[in-house]
Amino acid sequence: MAADQKITEVVDFNPPRPIKRGAIAPFVDMAALAENQRDIAYVSEREFAGGGSRFRNGDTLFARITPCLENGKTAKVNALPAGSIAHGSTEFIVMAAKAPEYDEDYVYYLARHPDFRSFAEARMEGTSGRQRVSWQALSDFSFAFPPSDKRQIIGSILRKIDDKIDLNRHLNKTLEAMAQAIFKSWFVDFDPVKAKIAAIEQGEDPLRAAMRAISGKTNEELDQMPREHHDQLAATAELFSDAMEDSELGDIPKGWEAVPLSKMIQLIGGGTPKRSESSYWAGTIPWFSVRDVPDDSDVWVVDTEEKITETGLQKSSTKLLLEGTTIISARGTVGKLALVGKEMAMNQSCYGVIGTEGVGDLFNYFNLKESVEKLKKNTHGAVFDTITQATFETVLCVRPRHSVMKQFDNTVVPLLKCIKLNVFQNRELAGLRDTLLPKLLSGELTVSCVLNGEDVQ
Repeated sequence: MAADQKITEVVDFNPPRPIKRGAIAPFVDMAALAENQRDIAYVSEREFAGGGSRFRNGDTLFARITPCLENGKTAKVNALPAGSIAHGSTEFIVMAAKAPEYDEDYVYYLARHPDFRSFAEARMEGTSGRQRVSWQALSDFSFAFPPSDKRQIIGSILRKIDDKIDLNRHLNKTLEAMAQAIFKSWFVDFDPVKAKIAAIEQGEDPLRAAMRAISGKTNEELDQMPREHHDQLAATAELFSDAMEDSELGDIPKGWEAVPLSKMIQLIGGGTPKRSESSYWAGTIPWFSVRDVPDDSDVWVVDTEEKITETGLQKSSTKLLLEGTTIISARGTVGKLALVGKEMAMNQSCYGVIGTEGVGDLFNYFNLKESVEKLKKNTHGAVFDTITQATFETVLCVRPRHSVMKQFDNTVVPLLKCIKLNVFQNRELAGLRDTLLPKLLSGELTVSCVLNGEDVQ
């Protein structure tokens, strides 16, 4: 076992990164750092006024203020234009590797090490709610660092896991966008219906026009499709009418209705078991609150921070939500959505929402997502701070024929299943990473053990 060394043997804290005062440069605020995720969510631009943190690609940003530190806001900078220097929140401590060729990744994972985070939290100072740790306090941290070549391999092993997690997130974003685009085309822009109308006016085949609108294919590409796929596409196109009619929402496809959202859904309330009853908590039933809302592109919630017991479920007003139920946050952070990926309960700040009269789970989710956007627009700058049962009566929606809603669910279900699989895999990968991290960095698990085991890719 190597002897302990000061962290400053490996890490430079807040190294000089020159930016000219008044220059427009990349900027990262605290909100751009997700909890317990490596990558920065977004980078904006802002005039540099001379203060705050400064960093470049490869540096690690360590949130030093409560509750961001405790919540795990730590990121590795990797999204800046090549060669640029960025600035950011004054609440970041920048940790740079003295030898980037060996330690760029290692330093990031060191900042994620439970011992380092406990060390930082124990040295926070200031008034309650505004406590911070200084970089000088962090510089006193000591650790048994392995040789530089081992540090490089350790960082690489952990990076591969996070790379796979990031790849899955990007894939989920693409898949969710595809499903959202289909919903918008069918039920907001009415593309298949409009294509039929235009074809009739031009003396063309309306079914063929709708098939092109649904698939995005040309006539030549339609002719080259396998017969089975061609027939399935034609059957979908048949479901759409070839005329529009007036409604409270304006022109909508003939045979569809404009109805309040409340007519298409059933609401389920939540609740919180008594905190004073220990037998109600630390069970096996996931208990959802707003903090458990997944990233928009991940859609599904498959786990929660807190769990309750069967007794807690029975002795409170919360209810068990079935897989496929949509959860919408009604207070606090309002209008956040999640699809239930496994049975769970929830608190009273949310509604469980299921469809009625032929409204399937996936149509229900995307219809609610579209409705939330309408609600936000209708506030006209006012604060959108609560949703009640009456709210759902104020939003007019299109109710398509049952056959069209069913076909939508059938069309997008492969996309949503793939997203769910990626969410479950990312949960497993994050658990693997968090298990390996302290063992690798401390030397409890050697690099050779991992390299002789399964490849994380």
